[in-house]
Amino acid sequence: MSALPALLAEYGESHQNPTNKLVHWVCVPLIMFSILGLLWSVPVPEGVRAISPWLNWATVVMVLAVGYYLRLSVPLAVGMVLVWVVMALILRVVEAGVPLPLWAVCLLIFVLAWVGQFWGHKVEGKKPSFLKDLQFLLIGPLWLLHFVYRRLGWSY
Repeated sequence: MSALPALLAEYGESHQNPTNKLVHWVCVPLIMFSILGLLWSVPVPEGVRAISPWLNWATVVMVLAVGYYLRLSVPLAVGMVLVWVVMALILRVVEAGVPLPLWAVCLLIFVLAWVGQFWGHKVEGKKPSFLKDLQFLLIGPLWLLHFVYRRLGWSY
C-alpha cells in the first residue's frame, strides 16, 4: 500500500462520527484559510513585495506543502493548489475590504475553528490525529479533498 491510502485510512479512523466529519468540513478549510492569512500578514522585505504582491510567507508555505503533497499524489496536489488560489483571492478581498487588519480576522477564525475541531473530537470520543503525528495537520485537507475527487469519479 502506498503512503497516501495508509495516511488517509489512519486519519479516517478518528473521524467516523457524522457530526465530527461535518465539523471538519467547516473547520479544516477555515483553519487553512486562517493560517494562510496569518502568514500573509507577516511582513516581507520590500524587494520581495516589489517582485509580486502575491509573494509572501503564505505562498512560501504553500509551495513547501505542495512539495509534500506531490510526493503523495499529483492529482490531489493540483487540487490543493486550486484550493489555495481561491483562498489567496479571498484573502486579497478580505485584506482590502474589511476594516480590521487581516491578521486579526484570521486569528479570530483560527481560534474559533480550533474550538470547533476539538469539540468535534470530543463528540467523536477520539483525540485529533495530529497529536499522534504532526503530518496529519497536512493530511486533513487531503482527506477532505479525496472525498470530493471520489464524488466526481476522479482518481487520486
